[in-house]
Amino acid sequence: MATTRIADAKRLVIKVGSALVTNNGAGLDLSAINEWARQIAQLRQSKREVVLVSSGAIACGMQRLGMSKRPSAVHELQACAAVGQMGLVQVYESAFASHGLHTAQILLTHDDLADRKRYLNARSTLTTLLELGVVPIINENDTVITDEIKFGDNDTLGALVANLVDADCLIILTDQQGLFTADPRKDASASLISEAHAGDPALEAMAGGAGSQFGKGGMITKVIAAKRAASSGAHTVIANGREADVMPRLARGESVGTLLFAQTQPLTARKQWLADHLQLNGKLILDAGAVKALGEGKSLLPIGVVEVQGEFERGTAVACLSPEGVEIARGLSNYGSSDSRRIARHASSDIETILGYIDEPEIIHRDNLILC
Repeated sequence: MATTRIADAKRLVIKVGSALVTNNGAGLDLSAINEWARQIAQLRQSKREVVLVSSGAIACGMQRLGMSKRPSAVHELQACAAVGQMGLVQVYESAFASHGLHTAQILLTHDDLADRKRYLNARSTLTTLLELGVVPIINENDTVITDEIKFGDNDTLGALVANLVDADCLIILTDQQGLFTADPRKDASASLISEAHAGDPALEAMAGGAGSQFGKGGMITKVIAAKRAASSGAHTVIANGREADVMPRLARGESVGTLLFAQTQPLTARKQWLADHLQLNGKLILDAGAVKALGEGKSLLPIGVVEVQGEFERGTAVACLSPEGVEIARGLSNYGSSDSRRIARHASSDIETILGYIDEPEIIHRDNLILC
């Protein structure tokens, strides 16, 4: 069932780790990066959308600066990231250009995805890039962040990006064959786990252990990332990035590495996430027509909003109330409270005239709305 889902996946997030990108710290592995670009180009030819999350900026910077050991001082890590990011982007741009593909660099922090306004901005940008046939290349913005350098990892970022773009699958490429029952480097009896439920608590015990000196990951972060990705319905595959044609083979439904499958349907998971984890900072009072439209699975248009209560920014979670004051839905507003008041009771075609710009024709898109 899950392997069929991988074969049917139309939107993929692929994460490659520092050990792979830098050939275990020896420097950027140009042949490997060119090979991944070739495989991703093959996926694009089969009408699949791909977002690439790449580690390697700090490790690349270390190599360029002649460092053999990962620094511990934050300012040194930031400096390594700044130097390394230049080389990393240049290599990716050249590799994909040889296949006629455009790339875009996006540097994110975890705060970008926690803040709803920045979350929506990032989501809109990524969605537009994918519609344009561009391959977004994402990394943490290690040059300006601090705690993320100490405790963050791009496995987690990959999962958050998978949730952000509603990906069907997260593929984590590493220097290991997949998840084993124990560390195969220490236990000869360890066996590869070919398939398991992403939320199985036993997996974290099996995956215990730190990452390499060139990265902050390890198998434990990949298992946790799979659990995060599963919350929005995405399956996760952990596989060896040096395996021949690993991406096309996975896309064909071949069993490679470890598949950690999600048990929740994507739409259901996203609605549950909206319902359980967002605080409501404003209220929209709707007319009867809007209440009916939401019940039919439609988006909330400004013409159906009678009143806006509270102060909130774009991307904030708000409650949708019936004329009687009963909460019927909640969701992420595409407009802040001030602009929402100005366009309330107006047709979507009037938004640009009233505000001087238009972000979306809806105040709340149905994908960002959950009925109560």
